[in-house]
Amino acid sequence: MEKNITMSSFSITSISSALSNDLQQKIDTKTKPPGSLGRLETLALQIGRIQNTLTPELKSPTILVFAGDHGITEEGVSPFPQEVTAQMVHNFLSGGAAINAFCKQNKLRLHVVDAGVKGDFPEHPDLTAAKIGRGTKNFAQIPAMSQTECDQALKKGAELSRTLPDTECNVIGFGEMGIGNTSSAAALMQRYTGLPLEDCVGKGTGLDDSGLVRKREILKQALDLHEKIQEPQEVLATYGGFEIVMMVGAMLESAVLGRILLVDGFIATSAFLAASRIVPEIQEYAVFTHQSDELGHRRMLEYLQAETLLTLGMRLGEGTGAAVAFPLLQSAVAFLNEMASFESAGVSDRTDGE
Repeated sequence: MEKNITMSSFSITSISSALSNDLQQKIDTKTKPPGSLGRLETLALQIGRIQNTLTPELKSPTILVFAGDHGITEEGVSPFPQEVTAQMVHNFLSGGAAINAFCKQNKLRLHVVDAGVKGDFPEHPDLTAAKIGRGTKNFAQIPAMSQTECDQALKKGAELSRTLPDTECNVIGFGEMGIGNTSSAAALMQRYTGLPLEDCVGKGTGLDDSGLVRKREILKQALDLHEKIQEPQEVLATYGGFEIVMMVGAMLESAVLGRILLVDGFIATSAFLAASRIVPEIQEYAVFTHQSDELGHRRMLEYLQAETLLTLGMRLGEGTGAAVAFPLLQSAVAFLNEMASFESAGVSDRTDGE
């Protein structure tokens, strides 16, 4: 049997602090009161540290959207039929989804990955066929996938990250599509964090109150069924979706390559949580873009000690939060590189007096 993916498979370099003081001084000596650009200042510092430069650049920004179906939908955890996953992939490829609009608006390259959708798709320049299986198994009865399938998905995600069409890409966002994947994300969240299940499970694509109660009951039974599973990758194989696992691999490899990671909402953050359990150093590379309105996302962010750039009440997925937040990174880089300093502008700096 092939050896499982290990931490050594993803050698993520811890970000150097060598330039931190110089970056902070550059930020503080711009023609503004210290700290007056708020989060843009901490964002500029993070980007400069990730790229290890005083003059960072954002090159070939890309959003990867991973799609996969989930066997847990057999339990009625979503009000939408499973066929919607494939239908939405067709929508992405025809340019009709929200993520298409936001990527076009902000000049982001969009690429869709079939990680495990039940349906088939014609060849398309913006689609990668990387199907591990035609949907996962029902984890309320058996593990969602085998460890071999999990390793295959991790490796494929890493490969897709390494072989992006534009090799200059240094900022990458992650989105997903998969009916039932909020159940997968909630189960992963509960198992990784130990938080009460009630804090992890939300209405997903629009369950009513009775549907939410049933969803919690199903997930509690599934967590009890696999309660002995604790090792991070076994947890991922037991509850994950093919799109989530492939996203984990792509996130890890993108950090190996030194990219800025734009982490979207609830599903993408659950993938990031799994990635951080495999290689903790990945967290230094992450920009958490949007706090989803899905119950559980705020608690997961708190667990990760992460603060998002935006809170807009969205809960769509697809990478939309990453795409909408991207201009804030551009603003952070712009002020760092283009704003005058007190000295260069001939403006008097503050004094320590009155």
